[in-house]
Amino acid sequence: MTAPSRRDLANAIRFLAIDAVQAANSGHPGMPMGMADIAEVVWNDYLKCNPANPGWADRDRFVLSNGHGSMLQYALLHLTGYDLPIDELKRFRQLGSRTPGHPENHVTPGIETTTGPLGQGLANAVGFALAEKLLAQRFNRDGHAIVDHRTWVFLGDGCLMEGISHEAASLAGTWGLGKLVAFWDDNHISIDGNTDGWFTDDTPKRFEAYGWNVIRGVDGHDAVEIKTAIETALKSSDKPTLICCRTTIGFGSPAKAGKESSHGAPLGKDEVQATRDALGWPHAPFEIPQDIYAGWRGRDRAGAEAEWNTRFAAYKAAHPEAAAEFERRLSGVLPAGFEAAADAFIARLQQDGPVIASRKASQNAIEAFAPLLPELVGGSADLAHSNLTLWKGSKSVAGNDPDANYVYYGVREFGMTAIGNGLALHGGFIPYDATFLVFSDYARNAVRMSALMDVRAIHVYTHDSIGLGEDGPTHQPVEHMASLRQIPNNDVWRPCDAVESAVAWKAAIARANGPSCLVFSRQNLAHQARTDAQLADIARGGYVLKDSVGAPELILIATGSEVGLAMQAAERLGDKVRVVSMPSTDVFDRQDAAYREAVLPKACRKRVAVEAGVTGFWRQYVGLDGAVVGIDSFGASAPADALFPHFGITVERLIEVSNAL
Repeated sequence: MTAPSRRDLANAIRFLAIDAVQAANSGHPGMPMGMADIAEVVWNDYLKCNPANPGWADRDRFVLSNGHGSMLQYALLHLTGYDLPIDELKRFRQLGSRTPGHPENHVTPGIETTTGPLGQGLANAVGFALAEKLLAQRFNRDGHAIVDHRTWVFLGDGCLMEGISHEAASLAGTWGLGKLVAFWDDNHISIDGNTDGWFTDDTPKRFEAYGWNVIRGVDGHDAVEIKTAIETALKSSDKPTLICCRTTIGFGSPAKAGKESSHGAPLGKDEVQATRDALGWPHAPFEIPQDIYAGWRGRDRAGAEAEWNTRFAAYKAAHPEAAAEFERRLSGVLPAGFEAAADAFIARLQQDGPVIASRKASQNAIEAFAPLLPELVGGSADLAHSNLTLWKGSKSVAGNDPDANYVYYGVREFGMTAIGNGLALHGGFIPYDATFLVFSDYARNAVRMSALMDVRAIHVYTHDSIGLGEDGPTHQPVEHMASLRQIPNNDVWRPCDAVESAVAWKAAIARANGPSCLVFSRQNLAHQARTDAQLADIARGGYVLKDSVGAPELILIATGSEVGLAMQAAERLGDKVRVVSMPSTDVFDRQDAAYREAVLPKACRKRVAVEAGVTGFWRQYVGLDGAVVGIDSFGASAPADALFPHFGITVERLIEVSNAL
C-alpha cells in the first residue's frame, strides 16, 4: 500500500476545514486551505508535543494568530490524536462544541491561547518565547537543559496590519528571542479584496529592521521549500525568524482560489465537489482514510515527553531544590508561607498608618511581596518611575540574568498587555504590567482577552482620576473605572489607603482564574483606622469602614481617594451614617447575599456613592432613592486641590446631596 504523500496529508486538513465550514454554513475556509501545506510540515516534522498530555512542561507552543482560520488548528489537533473526535469537528461553531468559531484556550485541548482579534496571537507568542527564555536562564544547568522548546506562530496580512504587531515584533527583536518562528501567510487577500490598495509595506524589510532573521520568497505550497526554510530558521539562535510564505487563499478551489470570496464564507455545495475533483479527494465529508490517519499519527509524539521525563529525573537528582521550585512554579501554587507573610505585612501597615499615595503604597507592596515570589515578573510602558513598579530586586529581561524579572516595554501599552498574557499562559510566571489609567484604553482589548482566557495577570494603573492635576483632561480618566468594571471576570480594585493597596495586591496575586486591575492614586491618601474584623473584610471587596449607632439611616459608599471625603462627611452628618469602602465592586458582588445585605441593608434606601469618575455605574448600588457624586464631563488642567472643588467632589457637596435625600 502506497504511503500518502505530503499533499495528501495536507489535503486532509483542507477538506476537514471545507466540510466543517460547509456543515456550519459559517466560517473561514480560505486560510486553512492556503496554509495546510505549511501546517503539515511544521506539525509532522518539527512541532514537539504529546497529544496524550497537552500540557507537559517542555512542549512547543503553537499559536494561530489568524484565528479566524480555526478549522486549520482543529483539523491538526484531530489528525494528530488530541482529544478532539470527528464528531466535534462536525459540530463546528455550534453551541457547546469544543470547536468554537475562534480557538479558545479553555475549551479545546491543545489550544494554547484564545485568538481571533488579529495581531494579539503574535504578541502572545512573544510572551511565550520570552517565558521560555527566562525559565531556561533560571533553571537550566550544565548538562541539564530542561527548558528547551520553541514557539511557532501562524499569522496573516491582517495580523501585520494591526499596530500591535509592530509593538510585539519590535520587542521580540530587541530581546533576541531565537526560539520564536513566525510564518507569514502572504496571500495578498483580506475581506475587502486584494490588499494592493491598503497593504503595500515591505514586510521583510520591516522585520529585518526589528532585528529578525527573515527568510523571503518561500512557496507556501512546496513542502521542500518550507522544510528548507525551517531548517534555516533553526540555525538562528539569537534572532526570531519570519518565514515569508507566498500562498493562495482557498488553494484547490477552481472558482474561488486566490479570491476574497473564499475568506469568510462556505464554498458552496457545487464548489466543494469541484474542489474535491480538482485535488483528487474522492472521500465523503468528514471521511479520513486509515492510511491518512496513519500518516498523521505514525510519528511517536509521546516519545518527546518520555525523553524529557528521563532528563528531568536526572536533573531532579542533581538539583533537587531547583527541580522542586520548577515544578511549583509550573503548577501555579504560591510559595509556602506567602499568605502568612503577606498578612503580617498588611497588619504592620494598619498599625503604622502611612499617609502616602496609593501608587507608592503599591510599590511598597511589591517590595514586600516580590522577594517571596520569584514567578512575579513586572513591567511598565515607559512609566516605571511614575507607576512605581520598580523595586530593589528588579533585573531587566533584556540580559541573561537568571533572576531577570522586569520588562521595560517602552510606549507599547497594547503589546505589553498581550505579551503579559502570553507570559501567564505559558506557565511559571505571574506577570504585572503598568501604565496610567487613562491609557488602559490602548490596552483594553488585551485586558478583555485576559478576562476571557482566565489569565492570571495583574494590570497596574496609576494616576487614577482628576487628582493627577495639571496634565489635564487628556490624562485624567473619568470613564475608565466604569469601563473596566464592565468586563466580565475582571477584578478591578481602587484602594483608599496603603492597607487596602496591599490587600488588593495580595488578592491579585492569589487569584488563579482571571486578571486583576489595580488602580492607584498620584496624590497622598489618608490612613483609615480599622478593627481586626474590618481589616479581614477588605478582601471581600466592600465592607463597613465606619458604622452608625443603631441601624443606618444614610449610607455613604466610596472608593479610593473619595473614602477620605466620605469619612469626613460622615463625622459632620451625625451618628446614623454608615461609610462603606468598596475597593472592588467585582469581588463584593461575588459575596453571599447575607454578607452583601449586612453591608448594604435594603432597608436603608438613603445612599450616596462618591467616586471621581462617571456616575452611571454607581446607580446599581444607590437605587432610585439615592444619589451619586462624581464627574460626568472631562477634567481640566489645574492643581488637584483646585479641581476637586471645581467639579464638586468635596465634603460639602457630599453633605449637601445627603441632606437633600
